[in-house]
Amino acid sequence: MKKKLYFAAMALLTAGLLVGCGAADKEKPLHQMDVDKYVTLGDYRSLDIAVDSYEVDEEECQQWLANLYAGYASEECGTVKRAVQLGDTANIDYEGKLDGVAFEGGTAQATNLTIGSRSFIDGFEDGLIGAMPGETVELPLTFPEGYGNADLAGKEVVFTVKVNYVVPGNEEEMQDSVVQAMGLESENITTVAQLKQYLYEQLEAEAQYYYQSEAQDKLLNALLEQCSFQELPTYMIDSYKVIMTGNIEKSAAQYDMTADEYTSYCNGMTCEEFVNTYTEDFVKRDIALQAIANREGLAVEDEELDETLQSYVVQGGYSSVEELMGENDREQYRNYFMNEKVMDFLLGNIQ
Repeated sequence: MKKKLYFAAMALLTAGLLVGCGAADKEKPLHQMDVDKYVTLGDYRSLDIAVDSYEVDEEECQQWLANLYAGYASEECGTVKRAVQLGDTANIDYEGKLDGVAFEGGTAQATNLTIGSRSFIDGFEDGLIGAMPGETVELPLTFPEGYGNADLAGKEVVFTVKVNYVVPGNEEEMQDSVVQAMGLESENITTVAQLKQYLYEQLEAEAQYYYQSEAQDKLLNALLEQCSFQELPTYMIDSYKVIMTGNIEKSAAQYDMTADEYTSYCNGMTCEEFVNTYTEDFVKRDIALQAIANREGLAVEDEELDETLQSYVVQGGYSSVEELMGENDREQYRNYFMNEKVMDFLLGNIQ
């Protein structure tokens, strides 16, 4: 989650948000402004940035597959009749005792434990390797000195563990019947091999998203460093503060957070502090991008805006453009599409 939140926070400083000067403002919308009054562009065609590639982690893909498979497997379907191996998921009952007395939180039934996940204290998972389904093992272990429960920290205990059944962690032993129980036929996924390919493609898309997010972030920073700005329009700054706050609140709600919790977790500041710190960056960004759009013929005219909005309506299954836009207005979408076009142009010059 932390990685996803990190890139969500980075996106607040890229062209990904619907931030812009709305038509309700008395001043001119961005695409009608004489933006050259406010910015002198640098050599934006020769921006130099370095971005590490985000490769798909094969081990992560395999772990995704194993975890998903284990979530749908049961004792009757998808298990193996062999000893527990590293990477397997063992369904277990266990009871932990300190000085012969069961301690609080040390007992559970029918728990799935992936061997090698380090979910339990050292020695627990390793102690199950080699155990057969139906077998009960005794594990004499010691809680670490820094364990969160002071009553158990550094104490010697004994876990009695029964292995109910074993779900394989390697795809060669997985059964297509478990995948078919997932109900993914509409995605044409009915076999283990198809499921793994689907998960790989999801990770690949995620890796590309992370790369694009970091590339956009660094590219915008490089662009703004080469530009010089005159005093910014006050009405734009005020408008952006309102819209930025609303966007942050919506993003925070996706993680069941308040706006302050979200910006504090991602950036170490309150929502108000974040907005006050970065509003001028947003205004400078949009003015600079609009100036490039004007110079390179990338501005979004009315006809193109209408066509693009209509395509979004169709792709998203909306009933109308009005439903798609919601609380946003046409000028915010115009800015958003313009930003996308210019960012694609700039990224194309460095790839």
